[in-house]
Amino acid sequence: MSDSEPAPSLYAAREPIFPRRVSGAFRNLKWYIMAVTLGIYYLTPWIRWDRGSSLPDQAVLLDLANRRFYFFWIEIWPHEFYFVAGLLIMAGLGLFLFTSALGRVWCGYACPQTVWTDLFILVERWIEGDRNARLRLHRQKKMDFRKARLRVTKWVAWFLIGLATGGAWVFYFADAPTLAYDLVTGNAHPIAYSTMLVLTATTFLFGGFAREQICIYACPWPRIQAAMMDEDTLTVGYREWRGEPRGKASKAPGAEAKGDCIDCMACVNVCPMGIDIRDGQQMECITCALCIDACDDVMEKLGRPRGLIDYMAASDEAAEREGKPSKSVWKHIFRPRTIMYTSLWSLVGVGLLFALFIRSDIELTVAPERNPTYVTLSDGSIRNTYDVRLRNKHGEDRVFKLSIKGDPAMRLQLEGTVYHSVNVPADTALLQRVYIVSSKGSAPSQTDTTPVRIWVEDLINGERAYKDTSFNGKGN
Repeated sequence: MSDSEPAPSLYAAREPIFPRRVSGAFRNLKWYIMAVTLGIYYLTPWIRWDRGSSLPDQAVLLDLANRRFYFFWIEIWPHEFYFVAGLLIMAGLGLFLFTSALGRVWCGYACPQTVWTDLFILVERWIEGDRNARLRLHRQKKMDFRKARLRVTKWVAWFLIGLATGGAWVFYFADAPTLAYDLVTGNAHPIAYSTMLVLTATTFLFGGFAREQICIYACPWPRIQAAMMDEDTLTVGYREWRGEPRGKASKAPGAEAKGDCIDCMACVNVCPMGIDIRDGQQMECITCALCIDACDDVMEKLGRPRGLIDYMAASDEAAEREGKPSKSVWKHIFRPRTIMYTSLWSLVGVGLLFALFIRSDIELTVAPERNPTYVTLSDGSIRNTYDVRLRNKHGEDRVFKLSIKGDPAMRLQLEGTVYHSVNVPADTALLQRVYIVSSKGSAPSQTDTTPVRIWVEDLINGERAYKDTSFNGKGN
């Protein structure tokens, strides 16, 4: 390269993509999924659930201030974070399962980036028109009143969607009606406003302008999916053996030698990623199947069989080339890899359900005092100190009675009361200091410890729980 020639640029500016409207089974499926997922996201914080006077009446709530997670009748405490970890593991295994069976079906139908991008494109189409109208507006260099009006109207609609998105998100972390009133009156916490602002901005930018670039450059899944897929994975593909050589539909002599593809570019024009599926499987493809709807529509108008672009596996395409029948859909779905993922997913789910059903509404933890490990009293008896945390998961106050099981010479004392029972407020954890005293001459030797079991009993329903610990001390 001569010195006079400019150095080639390593950056390529984004080419805006204007997908054409398409109708068909897969497009309708995407509409249904978009309506359901957006409905769940926006409406869930407003579902009420009666938990009593001391707890929030919101069905789904992430109460970070009190470190609780409420999901309808389930209440997750901080020490039960393994439930959240288990759900995340199930989500990961579910993603592996769907990808190994149907490719990037999550990306094409249910990923938040896809759902909100679809919504933004729908609004854009309502305001500016379909693909050709949007292309003409984009190529129009002069900013006249009409173009400015359409742009501002579209951006305002996008901003309102982003604002609703950010607003719905913060409602998951506080009582929705109360927070909504505080937001409107300006009395909400600054964190609520800042969170809404950030989510509004990211939704506006990602759904309105970045779109496919988030899927290609920001999301790691396109680069990981290859490890989840094999020759039996069903994904969107082009039957090259049937479509080639391409050519315009014609009744001229020799036209019968051409393939079914008439090079109409319908599959490219509807693709939200702007790719040509006829070039083979590509990292950018999110398996949304809109190209199938577009191609099937063209084939139907031409009187040719549908399925030139279809869900297929690489093994099926190879078999079809040789004139052999392809496998059934169920043989692609139920194979060793997907069965393994399903088994692991089910195992984790059953484990979580088992842990959920066996957990008690009354719990305790015991922390012995380590400095000093024991105290010798004036009468020669030995005293150990313990910090006992009592958890009352009921929606009402409960009286818990404490007792010990171990050496008969040991007795229990509670700090602040002469009784062995304590009132624990509803849905709280109470820290109670407990003393265990061993009479003179009855304590173990200097090098030994005595096992002790601390019991707690709910005096209303008789439910019990215990924790094992040890008693330290020197006999006299």
